[in-house]
Amino acid sequence: MDDNGDERLPAEDLDATERAAADPAAHWEQRYASRGSVWSGRVNRTLVDVAGNLSPGSALDLGCGEGADAIWLAERGWSVTGVDLSPTAARRATDAARAAGIGEDRARFVAADLTAWSPERSVDLVAATFLHSMVELPRAAILRRAATWVAPGGHLLVIAHAAAPPWAAGLREHAHEHRQAFPTPASEIADLDLDEREWVVRIAEIRTRAATGPSGEEADLEDSVLLVQRR
Repeated sequence: MDDNGDERLPAEDLDATERAAADPAAHWEQRYASRGSVWSGRVNRTLVDVAGNLSPGSALDLGCGEGADAIWLAERGWSVTGVDLSPTAARRATDAARAAGIGEDRARFVAADLTAWSPERSVDLVAATFLHSMVELPRAAILRRAATWVAPGGHLLVIAHAAAPPWAAGLREHAHEHRQAFPTPASEIADLDLDEREWVVRIAEIRTRAATGPSGEEADLEDSVLLVQRR
């Protein structure tokens, strides 16, 4: 999955009909397996800014890609499970964690479908960082399931592209055409449909971060950031 908002995110030449018919697991496995490293290997800056203020515990990284965010969390004391549709992505994440000196007791990665997979126990942080897909994926349903995995006092963090980068001409049409692709904090809250007696919103805002495009162009990108805490 789109794990860290890397500026190299390509627009794929799929029309809406092809995206709707494509199998997400096959699509993402083909994408990872058909090329070398897809993402930069750098942790997402917005995740650093938000999760850096949370006390380490157990965590899930949904759509972990090649593992940069999960590895960063593990290096800061979290015990992390990363989940991705692609076995190739999960394998690369495992190799990257090993190269960083992080054992499986701190970071482990599994290939699984988040519409069916569930953790063995609740966790202190569920992070979904750029859980976008170029083919149809029930994102809102996945995030609603993920909220049920948060332990009392724990957090759900959802970071999403709020707009296409200026260098990604056609990205909205070719990669993120679905409404969920460019959400707002308000739309994320509405899709999650959380019980206000059980949850409190800690952050709900659009944030900007500096990024560099594939040809060296610089821009401030917009992220939708939602952090909610189970009471």
